[in-house]
Amino acid sequence: MRASTPLRWRLEPLAGWHLPLLKDPAFLPLQTVLQRAALLGMPERLMHWLGRAQPLAPQVLVAFAEQSQTPLALVVCQRLNRSGSCWQIVHLRTTDAEHRRDLSSDLLKAAMQRTATTSWVASADTGDQLRLSVLREQGFQPLRQDQIWCWQPENQAAGGHDAGSSPGATPCELQLQPLTAQTAPLLWHLEQIACAAQLRQILDRRVEDLLDQSQGYGWLLIEPSRDVAVAGVRLIGEHPGGGVDVELTVDPLWQHLYGAATTHLLRQFRQTHAAQQALWLRSDPFDHGRLAWLQTLGAQQRSERVLMARSLWRRQPLPDLKSQANRRLEAVLAQLQPRRRPVPTPLTPR
Repeated sequence: MRASTPLRWRLEPLAGWHLPLLKDPAFLPLQTVLQRAALLGMPERLMHWLGRAQPLAPQVLVAFAEQSQTPLALVVCQRLNRSGSCWQIVHLRTTDAEHRRDLSSDLLKAAMQRTATTSWVASADTGDQLRLSVLREQGFQPLRQDQIWCWQPENQAAGGHDAGSSPGATPCELQLQPLTAQTAPLLWHLEQIACAAQLRQILDRRVEDLLDQSQGYGWLLIEPSRDVAVAGVRLIGEHPGGGVDVELTVDPLWQHLYGAATTHLLRQFRQTHAAQQALWLRSDPFDHGRLAWLQTLGAQQRSERVLMARSLWRRQPLPDLKSQANRRLEAVLAQLQPRRRPVPTPLTPR
């Protein structure tokens, strides 16, 4: 077990005056997220105090050097559902390489202690052994491994494969529909099917959570005879390296859609929601059909990532069944006992 080290930094919730101090290259890609968190932080704290509402803005902790205004690290957390039962470690950045392990561990521990929730998810590159080790120390266990692919708009012409650009790219038996409040239950059901049971339980996601995360940006391929979605793409959020992260889901029984149909789905999403932006997608390393399609599309593999989770299921106190049963038995036996004749009250002279 790692020996404890004396505290050489202080941890503070992000405030507006911190933003000019976060100029290190490690923090610059997060400026949009940090500005939003600082802007909404005070109103949300007031709303949470008044109505106990779950925060919408990211929660940020910043580590400063002792007796200094030099930021050394920060952690960004955000809830993944309206109920607040699952939160995600979105970003964990450090500038002090010498104390990276201790900084990361202290920030993670402090962030989880500040939020009353039962489940956490986080991700780390497969080659980042230090980050993986810190997450394991905090109780995280690996659930899924993903390859991360980037599809740049300029790669469309370079690849020479334009099968999905024509209007006939969608199979005639399927309907292309935008993600709306009416079609969201279909995409939610599709993602529930494609998600592993343990991860599905941890995420605890509802239709409203899917709409919140995607901001309504997405498209679906619907099989009209059964009124079910067989493929869909939606927004997850902004990618720190530029562009947007998207979730592409295909029904396991409709793997033949990889090709013209899924390419058309991605192009439709880019034209309407992410013009001229890079799209970042994930893929199972053993999903050979998806990997072959991504290569044909002209996408480039950038990294491999491990998704990890930590759950604290609180046991509910069990009722004392034994004492309840004893009381019931005593009540039944009392009714079966013979009734005694009352003793006469002695007469007393008046």
